[in-house]
Amino acid sequence: MTSKPSSRSASPSARPRESRLSTLHLAPESLGFALDCAAQAVGAVRLGAALPAALQSVFVSAPEGSAAAARGAVQDIAYRTMRRLAVAEWLISKLVKKAPPPHVGHVLACSLALLVDDEANAAYAPFTVVDQAVSAISARREFAFAKGLVNAVLRNFLRERETLLNAAQADEVARWNYPAWWIDAVKRAWPDAWQAVLASGNTQGPLTLRVNVRRSTVDAYLQVLQNHHIAATKAGDYAVRLDTPMPVDRIPGFNDGVVSVQDAGAQLAAQLLGVRDGMRVLDACAAPGGKTGHLLELANLQLVALESDALRARRIGENLQRLQLAAEVRIGDAGAPAKWHDDIDQPFDRILADVPCSASGIVRRHPDIRWLRRASDIPALVAEQRRILDALWPLLKPGGELLYVTCSIFPEEGELQAQWFGNKYQDAVRLDAPGQLLPSVARAPADTSAGSHAGQPAEDSAGANSDHDGFFYARFQKR
Repeated sequence: MTSKPSSRSASPSARPRESRLSTLHLAPESLGFALDCAAQAVGAVRLGAALPAALQSVFVSAPEGSAAAARGAVQDIAYRTMRRLAVAEWLISKLVKKAPPPHVGHVLACSLALLVDDEANAAYAPFTVVDQAVSAISARREFAFAKGLVNAVLRNFLRERETLLNAAQADEVARWNYPAWWIDAVKRAWPDAWQAVLASGNTQGPLTLRVNVRRSTVDAYLQVLQNHHIAATKAGDYAVRLDTPMPVDRIPGFNDGVVSVQDAGAQLAAQLLGVRDGMRVLDACAAPGGKTGHLLELANLQLVALESDALRARRIGENLQRLQLAAEVRIGDAGAPAKWHDDIDQPFDRILADVPCSASGIVRRHPDIRWLRRASDIPALVAEQRRILDALWPLLKPGGELLYVTCSIFPEEGELQAQWFGNKYQDAVRLDAPGQLLPSVARAPADTSAGSHAGQPAEDSAGANSDHDGFFYARFQKR
């Protein structure tokens, strides 16, 4: 898994509940059922819920036995809609004179998100989408009156599809499918690459695996995949990218800890720390444990995995158990060491500060983030990152190294933070590191004479054959 997004949490009222809607009488394997469930999840995101939590709430509240049959289709439609929400809502505003009830609008948005693809690339035939959207609305007693509206809107879109989609290109939010403030921020940060950065976030990220070096090698594992007729390519020193994503229980060796799912860009963290046997290491903000596991695969360490959320901390233990590795998992706030770090006489050789951030670099995997974030969140996150760095630096022994990591593409959380830290702490020596890695963007070579910390995107340090999310890396040594 990539670095953790720090997203707005949904209140109970923001979570979809079956009691709010009439009983749904549709076959669980039908597209109509999937559209209805996806629309509930989209509505919850619009109220502030993260999409994974919204989907889980929908599945829990679905009629018994229906969730398993519908899960794949519901997730696919919900994630597609998040990547196309702005254009779908723009189309609704042009095709509907008066805004429909929220759930009806969300069913329309999910349906339009499927129909904007040309027929050659469509997941479903257009007539099927229209028919099943009408069925989804008709099956809800309180919305049955809107079935004629849904039918007319979707048919009108199909008749005027080319004209409407061309017109949508003139609206920047509808064209790029991000809030206006996000588009403006990316333009300011990366004036030569902003279009490619935004476009990358509207794609589906690849399924990349990390090969456990204790158990295999990239070349040996590629042979295993070939023997199973699974196409894949090398994507880094420990990374393998599958040509076609698949459930983890079908991936050879996953359950036995031979491989883990982790983006190629995220795999750089453990490599950059340069850990060696016997080192004392702190992985701050460690959940769900992907980087923790990688560090332990690379060396025999005294590793403390810190996480503030007790429920998320459980996932660290689960991941390490699968890998047959061990760490000391502590529950605590990385910005308040006095509450969890009582061994002052044992400073750390290495600290991984994978801090909470906007998660703007992993938006292709978490497309709901763009709709949950606000411009005002960035200064608050910057302050939180500084609070954590201020607290962690005294825990590092002289000669030790701290790696600052965010899965962000905004300079406020990247290069500007690194400059602030270097200016504040005179005993901090900045070492070479990738700096800013932009997602799926050709990068200019970094100035190696000064290290990769000039505020420009770094060259692709995750591997020449890599396809990775957006990250920022800065490395400091204590004098």
